[in-house]
Amino acid sequence: MLKKHVDKRGFMLLAVKNISKTYGIITVLNDISFVLNRQERIGLVGPNGVGKSTLLHILTRQENADQGSVSYAHGVEYGFLAQSTPNFYGRTIDDLLLESVGNLRQLETRMHQLEQLMAQVGEQEELDQLLEEYNTVSTQFVERGGYELDHRIDRVLAGLRIDYLPRTQPVSTLSGGEKARVGLAALLLRSPDVLLLDEPTNHLDFASIDWLEGYLADYHGALLVVSHDRHFLNKAVNHIFEIDDHQHQLKMYTGNYDAYVEAKKAERIQWEETYERQQEEMQQLRKRIRELRQSASRGSFGPPRDNDKNALYGHTQSKQNSSASRLRGAEQQLKQLEAEALPRPPKILRVNSQFNPEQTIQSEVVIRLSQISKSFGERAILQHINAEVNADARILLTGENGAGKTTLFKMIMGLEAPDGGEIQFSPSARIGYLPQDPLLDPEKNGDRNLSL
Repeated sequence: MLKKHVDKRGFMLLAVKNISKTYGIITVLNDISFVLNRQERIGLVGPNGVGKSTLLHILTRQENADQGSVSYAHGVEYGFLAQSTPNFYGRTIDDLLLESVGNLRQLETRMHQLEQLMAQVGEQEELDQLLEEYNTVSTQFVERGGYELDHRIDRVLAGLRIDYLPRTQPVSTLSGGEKARVGLAALLLRSPDVLLLDEPTNHLDFASIDWLEGYLADYHGALLVVSHDRHFLNKAVNHIFEIDDHQHQLKMYTGNYDAYVEAKKAERIQWEETYERQQEEMQQLRKRIRELRQSASRGSFGPPRDNDKNALYGHTQSKQNSSASRLRGAEQQLKQLEAEALPRPPKILRVNSQFNPEQTIQSEVVIRLSQISKSFGERAILQHINAEVNADARILLTGENGAGKTTLFKMIMGLEAPDGGEIQFSPSARIGYLPQDPLLDPEKNGDRNLSL
């Protein structure tokens, strides 16, 4: 998606003021304000469901804010990459790429036509008209990078590792990961002033992510990206914007993700110390209030040193007034402290990654792959794969996009049949499977076809 909307020659590209958004009684965004300047690289972070994608949808006019404003500078273009890959019915890869760079091909064709016409025309007046149009068309072609277009397309497709795909192939026939990368390629080739990216690394392998980090580091415009990829954020951004899940407001941090984590640690320490100090102060005030109330109820202020009744009465009244004043002061101080008190810092979530497989011995081989091979047409995906997985194994399966990682998982789950070889399972094995596109089915529980 690309829309034309601070002058391109200026510094400020986008201004967001006091954006709020609710769904029913649930507040998602609360008084969000920020400015996005040229060359800024912003990482937008926060827990799932906190409103990061909602904010991007508001910035791209796909959703309306309940209040606040979004203002792009005059002439500024934004481009948006959503998490979900759109359908590209009826379009080939080449159609999509050429559409992304506007009418460069049409400009190039018109330039060649004008060159031929100028070579044939004899009248000076007509030649001057053709030359004027040629200068206009050629200037547009150069400013949009027309002479570098083929090189740019090749560079981006190779960087995202989809240069093996035929340009004439319909995008609708591609896999989900290939569609996502083609869509990202088209957006990068379009080169908008503001890039809005929602989880751009979801369908990229390590090599493609590394290339994208370098590409974005040299990007001419501004970047606002939602990502859970810590390494990517460290390389690609210079500011972190956090939407917190308590106040639903925006907090800004300078630096990459690691700098943000250190700043959060310091905030946490200060929060805990301030909370403990406030609680201790309130506890002392409550104790003093109890003592003052008990003293007032007993009326024990002690007699004056002589037996003068008037003096005794005055002494008692003075003591009572003083005690009541101290009580009111303590109560007022406690009330103010309670109103300003920080909430208790939530417990830090710690994940226990220990699995307790039933009836499985740690040394037992749960899965054994023997000479596994798989081809699709003439293309060999996997050849003679041998591996053993023990009950206590923790294995990371890596490889380029299209190398066969998902295919191997599908064969283990029985969703694909190997062309050769054998897959064996321990009789006690219970295997759970989380695919790239999960289909939650509570009826499937505890067997090898589990998809959760």
